[in-house]
Amino acid sequence: MTVEYIRYRIADPERRTAFEKAYAAAAEHLYAAPQCLAYELSRGVEEPECYVLRIEWSSVEDHERGFRRGPHFPPFFAAVEPYTGDIEEMKHYERALVVDKRRM
Repeated sequence: MTVEYIRYRIADPERRTAFEKAYAAAAEHLYAAPQCLAYELSRGVEEPECYVLRIEWSSVEDHERGFRRGPHFPPFFAAVEPYTGDIEEMKHYERALVVDKRRM
């Protein structure tokens, strides 16, 4: 499993509202894609112009070759394309350490 993080900075409050609506629509296509295991969009509390999209993929290859070349990518990308210029980071990560707070 691979985790992709995409960090956005959207200064205009009206664009933020539109951005959240766009991701609500795009999420349908993530949900339908077998390569996508989970996803979450979070907004900054201290910096409300900052967003982090976290997507769990079955693998980097499944994301880049399966999802991006499959039928769910075009409508997903069409929904979020107006915000690609607001991306500050887009990278894949592997889990290095998982801490269960019940074991602390």
